[in-house]
Amino acid sequence: MTEASADSVRTVHLDDLAEPRFSPEAEPVRQMMAAMAADCPLDADAMHAKACAETGLDDFGADDYRERLDVYLAAVQDIPGIHAAGIVNFHAQIVQLLKNRLLLTDLLTRHPEIHDIELEPPVVIAGLPRTGTTHLHNLLAAAPTFRTIPYWESNEPFPLPAEVGVEPDPRRTRMDVAVEVMNLVMPNFALMHEMTTDHVHEEIQLLANDFSTMLFETLGHVPRWRDYYLSHDQTPHYEYLATQLKALQFLRGGRRWLLKSPQHLEQLPVLNAVFPGVIVVFTHRDPVPVVLSMLAMLTYSARMHCYPVPVQQIAATWIDRLELMLNALVRDRGVVPPERSIDVRFDDFMSDEMGVAKSIYELAGEPLANDARSAIENYLAGHQRGRLGRIATSADMFGLDEEDMRTRFKPYADRFLA
Repeated sequence: MTEASADSVRTVHLDDLAEPRFSPEAEPVRQMMAAMAADCPLDADAMHAKACAETGLDDFGADDYRERLDVYLAAVQDIPGIHAAGIVNFHAQIVQLLKNRLLLTDLLTRHPEIHDIELEPPVVIAGLPRTGTTHLHNLLAAAPTFRTIPYWESNEPFPLPAEVGVEPDPRRTRMDVAVEVMNLVMPNFALMHEMTTDHVHEEIQLLANDFSTMLFETLGHVPRWRDYYLSHDQTPHYEYLATQLKALQFLRGGRRWLLKSPQHLEQLPVLNAVFPGVIVVFTHRDPVPVVLSMLAMLTYSARMHCYPVPVQQIAATWIDRLELMLNALVRDRGVVPPERSIDVRFDDFMSDEMGVAKSIYELAGEPLANDARSAIENYLAGHQRGRLGRIATSADMFGLDEEDMRTRFKPYADRFLA
């Protein structure tokens, strides 16, 4: 990777996307993970057994998820060039999802009153990565107004029975280690999407606990899973999400949720039905540089599980996928009425961040009190755009034609950027 300086912002050129190189410090970690592969099979029965052993529980709730898990496992096993460390990664992720199901089922059994909690209409940010969604999410989350999900809680939302009340929370400690490993193996990932233990995260991670989420498409090249996911109604899985949000309020409080995920762009009818009165903030930006930046993130993170990385194959697949998603947004934007929605262009947001925050507060009917305003201002003071650097991208990196991309994304651009 080579670096250059422009306008005081460090620019990183990724020249090892297809054939990743790792630092001498990262290699021992990768080798240690690879050595664990024999004990981490991508086998549903083995992973269920491990989840039970690690929680002391055996009730996973409704078993309809098993078909979805089987489809996902088959898709993961089809990933080109999947390596031993990648197998361990997927094994660990799926075991954790199964543990989350066990722990939620147990919590609901012991506290059925969780079902009676009424969720206030959440405020939801919906936009592609690199359109300002993460910055807006963190900006709004800095204030005490909304309940959000920190990264550690999104991964382990429900504590193990033996760890209830333990301080410091072992879930945070485990996430500290995971973030350290991620930064070691993917040192440039933070330039594309900053992740820390307490960084506010997306509820798409909670949807994964029901094994029906677009998140799986970003974790690996799994077209078999994508096709299955797109062919099924997501309403029951958003309802499972709502139940989890209630459980998290029960455990750690909170009054009104602030949520964010690109998945909602193509699930607006479902989102609107499951969360009556939902407030939706749509973020928009020129789709060509947005998509190129997203492709850089997806192909760079693929080094965690495969070698070589099929960069052009991944890129071609995602151009199709994002065209489908943005066309769904054009079709369904009207599902959420103007009194409950707002469209925010990236350039407008960057030129008046506090003004956009104020507009969202007004739309949500929330007072922008002095403590909330001060918290947002303090966040902005420490999070200037580009402070970590940026990744250089181009259509050539991914074997794409920019004019073709503009043609394919024209319906979206004409609707929201003209």
